[in-house]
Amino acid sequence: RVVELSDRNILEVDQVMFAIGRKPNTEGLGLETVGITVDDDGAIPVDEFSKTSADGVWAVGDVTNRINLTPVAIREGHAFADTEFNNKPTAFDHDTVPAAVFSQPSVSVVGLTEAQAEARFKIDIYQTDFRPMKNILAKDDERMFMKLVVRCSDDVVVGCHVVGPEAAEIVQMAAIAVKAGLTKRQWDETCALHPTAAEELVTLREKFVG
Repeated sequence: RVVELSDRNILEVDQVMFAIGRKPNTEGLGLETVGITVDDDGAIPVDEFSKTSADGVWAVGDVTNRINLTPVAIREGHAFADTEFNNKPTAFDHDTVPAAVFSQPSVSVVGLTEAQAEARFKIDIYQTDFRPMKNILAKDDERMFMKLVVRCSDDVVVGCHVVGPEAAEIVQMAAIAVKAGLTKRQWDETCALHPTAAEELVTLREKFVG
């Protein structure tokens, strides 16, 4: 199969996967009886504390169509419980939530994409395309791709992207650093664990020029 990308690049592939999205399954919940109007996708509008427009009604998880991931729904539920029952107003931070596509190869990301970041501020890109050492030893041609998106004004890493084996495992750990707002210098000062694929994230030194 031949696929033409949005940037006009042409790829020959074995299969094409379509990500068509999801719509919240809110029909039949009786929302209209309490005066809640859903949006065009059927999602329940809520504020930062997951409160709906109706008094005494909150909504968390996929019905709100914020970030449709199980761990996000759990954290939204925790925040609601703290707010309403523990006298501790808590709003779950939907920024820097890691996500993955468990395809072959797997793809995982946390933070901003290059395009999202570029639309907001000046950035530097650090990226690499390589064969992990274990693949070289096993005579396996599978490669990995990694990218760091860095905000120029303060050197903070605002995005991390990994494609390849164990991408999600690597990004879950990288998400801690991105969430903490660590700088590229702090990533660079972290000692590499050799021989791992993940060590590439703390040894990237050359800015990518596209």
